[in-house]
Amino acid sequence: MESQNKFTKKFSFEFFPPKTLEAVGKLQTTQEHLARLKPDFFSVTFGAGGSTRERTFETVMDIYQKTGIDGVPHVSCIGSTAEEIQNVLKTYMDAGINKVVALRGDLPSGSIGGGPLRYASELVEFIRKETGDHFHIEVAAYPEFHPQALSAQKDIENFKHKIDVGADAGITQYFYNPDAYYRFIDSCEKMGMDVPIVPGIMPIVTCTQLCRFSDACGAEIPRWILKRLQEFGDDRKAIREFGIDVTTELCDHLLSNGAPGIHFYTMNQSTAVETIWNNLNLSDINRNQD
Repeated sequence: MESQNKFTKKFSFEFFPPKTLEAVGKLQTTQEHLARLKPDFFSVTFGAGGSTRERTFETVMDIYQKTGIDGVPHVSCIGSTAEEIQNVLKTYMDAGINKVVALRGDLPSGSIGGGPLRYASELVEFIRKETGDHFHIEVAAYPEFHPQALSAQKDIENFKHKIDVGADAGITQYFYNPDAYYRFIDSCEKMGMDVPIVPGIMPIVTCTQLCRFSDACGAEIPRWILKRLQEFGDDRKAIREFGIDVTTELCDHLLSNGAPGIHFYTMNQSTAVETIWNNLNLSDINRNQD
């Protein structure tokens, strides 16, 4: 973890593009609340095959126009042609956006491929070829390893390849076991990687949603956390309070041990994230770095 200590701590929040007018209003309220915390940026996800491409762009621009905080779009390559990706990059460049999160994207159901660019490393390489150093490129990292990885070592090698071809930093999949993150960082350091790798954290607000997401992405829910959540049954208040305590303690542990910030998966909600932020006095950390 030594190398991570030297990086300025960055704090960010992730949203997904709203699909309805009601959801648009809710997200605007959320972003207004979280903008008061003065994060470094808000990232916005991108649907497989470009299904939310326009909504991603609209959300990114709305964020900047209404809050003054950078909106950072996800760009994925699965299901997109090289020309489509070129057009996306040009649109963002013309809009003055200079940071992206480059991802492979989810394979459509039943698909074994998805276009000329098959992997995030190929997308990073393509972005660098097409746009030079215009974009700061964030990529995904997996402390508990990608569910489709051939092996743990191969997954770390895949992450290194993304860095080698031009990525500037990593954001991890969410996790609840800090040792997984520390060991991942140590492995990256031993392989000569010298970029900030920010832990991604998802506040726990419901048990069923957490289990569903974790099954899909391969994130482990420690048994002691799952058992406690199951004991609460339908008591949403107890689940939320317990979840906030768990994630606050996790963030504190990570930051105390040198993590270069936190990236919060908000699910377009602000209450839990704000509570964790205030519990940790993260606004004071931001001010002390200015």
